[in-house]
Amino acid sequence: MSALAWIAAGSLAAWLWLLCGQGFFWRTDVRLPPRREPAAWPSVCVVVPARDEAAVLPESLPSLLAQDYPGRAEVFLVDDGSTDGTGDLARDLAERHGGLPLTVGSPGEPPAGWTGKLWAVRHGIALARARDPEYLLLTDADIAHAPGSLRDLVAASHAGGFDLVSLMARLRVESAWERLVVPAFVYFFAQLYPFRRVGRRGARTSAAAGGCVLLRADAAERAGIPGAIRHAVIDDVALARAVRRSGGHIWLGLAERVDSVRPYPRLADLWRMVARSAYAQLRHSPALLVGTVAGLALVYLAPPLALCTGVAVGDVPCAVAGGLAWLVMTATYLPMLRYYRQPPWLALSLPLTAFLYLLMTVDSAVRHYRGRGAAWKGRTYARPEPAPEQR
Repeated sequence: MSALAWIAAGSLAAWLWLLCGQGFFWRTDVRLPPRREPAAWPSVCVVVPARDEAAVLPESLPSLLAQDYPGRAEVFLVDDGSTDGTGDLARDLAERHGGLPLTVGSPGEPPAGWTGKLWAVRHGIALARARDPEYLLLTDADIAHAPGSLRDLVAASHAGGFDLVSLMARLRVESAWERLVVPAFVYFFAQLYPFRRVGRRGARTSAAAGGCVLLRADAAERAGIPGAIRHAVIDDVALARAVRRSGGHIWLGLAERVDSVRPYPRLADLWRMVARSAYAQLRHSPALLVGTVAGLALVYLAPPLALCTGVAVGDVPCAVAGGLAWLVMTATYLPMLRYYRQPPWLALSLPLTAFLYLLMTVDSAVRHYRGRGAAWKGRTYARPEPAPEQR
C-alpha cells in the first residue's frame, strides 16, 4: 500500500471510532429531558449581559419580557459600557412591550483579571441576589426565547434534579457563509463535548452553551460563580466545569425554541467569532495546536484527497479507504444539517469547512502571539491570568 493509502486507512479508522465511540455526538436527538411541573414554581432572575447590542435587542429582549412563567420572574440587563444606546433602548422596549419587570444596570469597566462579559454577569447576579431567587437564567442579548422557554427549562431542572440546564441555541443560517460554517460549528462543538456524556452523573465531560444557561442559585454559590471563572474567555465551558467540580449535576442539549438572532453575513464575521477563542480552547499550547492541525488534516482533509488521488492514479486501496472515510464523515453530518433545515448535499462541503476552521485556529494562535489575544466587542484579552484552581 502507498503512504497515502495508509493515511486514508488511518482516517477511516478514526471515523469508525468517532461514529461509535465518541458518545454518538452526531445525533441531534438530545433535547430538553422530560418536564414535570413543580407544585410551587420557584422564583427566577434572568441576567442578560449586553455590550453594544442595540441591533439585536428589538428581536430578543421582548421575547424575554413576554415569558409565560407561572412563578415570580424578573429580568436584569447589564449594559456593559455600550456606546450605541443599548441601556436606553432596553428601557424603551420594556415600556412599549410590558411583561416581566426589567432592571438595567451598569458595572463600569472590568478590573484586571476579569473578562468583560463575566464582570457584567457578576454585576447582574449581585443585583439579582437582592431578590433571593432560586434560579438564575444566564442568557445572551442576541437570544430570542419562545414564550414557554423559561417554564420548560425550570420544569426540566426540577424533574431531573439538574443544577445546570443549558440549551445550544439554534444559530442563524441565512447567508451563504452561515450555511457553510454555522452547522459545522455546532457539529464540532458536539464532537468535542458529546451532549449525552455531559448529562451523565459523574461524567468527566462538562460543557454548556453560554447563550442559554439555567442555574440553581445555590449551585452558583457553591461553585463560586462567576468569580471562580472570572478569567475565562470560553466562559460557558468553564461555568459547566465549575458547577460539576462542586458536585452539581449538569445537562446540555439542542434547543427547539431558543434562537440566536445575531447575523453573521460575511466570512469575516464568522472568522472573528471562531478565531477569538480557538487558541484559548487549546489552552494556548503550541503542542496542542500542532496536534489539532494534524488531526483536522487527517480526519477531514485526507479522505477527499485520498479518494481523488486514488482514482486519478489507479491506487484502489487509497481510493476505497478515502471514499469510505468520506462517506462516514458525510453521514455523521447529515443529522446536523437536517436540524438546521439545510440541503443534504451540503454535507459534501464538510472538508472545505474543516479547512476553514483549521485556518481560523492557526489565525487565533497568531493573534495570541502578536499580543492581540481574544478580542470581542472592542476589548482584547491578550494573556488571561490563570484561575486560582489552575495554579
